[in-house]
Amino acid sequence: MQDEERLITTGFREEDSDAELSLRPHTLAEYIGQDKLKTGLNVYMQAAIARREPLDHMLLYGPPGLGKTTLAGIVAAEMGHNIRVTSGPAIERAGDLASILTNLNAGDVLFIDEIHRLSHAVEEVLYPAMEDYALDIIIGKGPAARSIRLDLPKFTLIGATTRAGMLSSPLRDRFGISFRLEMYTPEQLAVIVERSARILKVDCERDGALEIASRSRGTPRIANRLIRRVRDFAEVRGDGKITLENAREALNVLEIDELGLDNTDITMLRTMIERFDGGPVGLDTLAATTGEDAATIEDVYEPYLLQLGFIMRTPRGRVCTRAAYEHLGLKMPRDAESKQIRMDI
Repeated sequence: MQDEERLITTGFREEDSDAELSLRPHTLAEYIGQDKLKTGLNVYMQAAIARREPLDHMLLYGPPGLGKTTLAGIVAAEMGHNIRVTSGPAIERAGDLASILTNLNAGDVLFIDEIHRLSHAVEEVLYPAMEDYALDIIIGKGPAARSIRLDLPKFTLIGATTRAGMLSSPLRDRFGISFRLEMYTPEQLAVIVERSARILKVDCERDGALEIASRSRGTPRIANRLIRRVRDFAEVRGDGKITLENAREALNVLEIDELGLDNTDITMLRTMIERFDGGPVGLDTLAATTGEDAATIEDVYEPYLLQLGFIMRTPRGRVCTRAAYEHLGLKMPRDAESKQIRMDI
């Protein structure tokens, strides 16, 4: 199954576009969760406003779907300026970045998603823009080439990445503010589900919201996606109100279990247990057996299973843990338990 087809993928899907825009909070007070981040960010913004200066450049990192783009929009709104949104892969040449920077106004926010995917040439242009608010342009070629420095309005760059380790050190060091977004608890997600239900004009009981939240893998994007599907069941098979019963029914029909695992996750775990005695099994072997791409398994499926403690990475390959056996209702053989090897990842 392609990741874009999975209902519980943390990545952005085309169908999320309109829904996310309507469900996103627009102020820091409306933003739910990430309390430490909000406390620090509020102080930094108030200080910048008092000094009549732009906010320091800010780096947001963490798993996808936690609200990095939403936070960038909130910063721009709270600071009273416009936001320009782009992404690392979209800025192919230094000229593309120069065009964006020269069209900014003083105090504007430039949000670059997937900033770790900027090319080296584009990064070189970005350094003086971030430090000196200047743009160095080379005119001509060869011996006749000359450099011109253009002054830029003071702006705030907000970079977002799911892979902070892939950022180059020079770029990372130029961010004055850095925040890591944490996964949400079911209780926090339940508040988000209830807020989204009010916006969608559907009644939602607390127990129904908690049921959706508990299966959302700690990610608001998934929670907002699931409530739209549960709403359909509530309207067709109920009286329009989301309850524990119709939420559970809808999510079971969608094959999303109580921990947020879908059929693809279960298939991978069962493959490791039934065909390879729980492991260790190499990534390429697992990819060939399940029909999934190795990179997709490593980047999309594994992180949540690792977070739950259902699999371990060892020098010899992936190994299913006792927790995975118990979740599937299987008894772990003694020889499988003895094969598990601890390893620092």
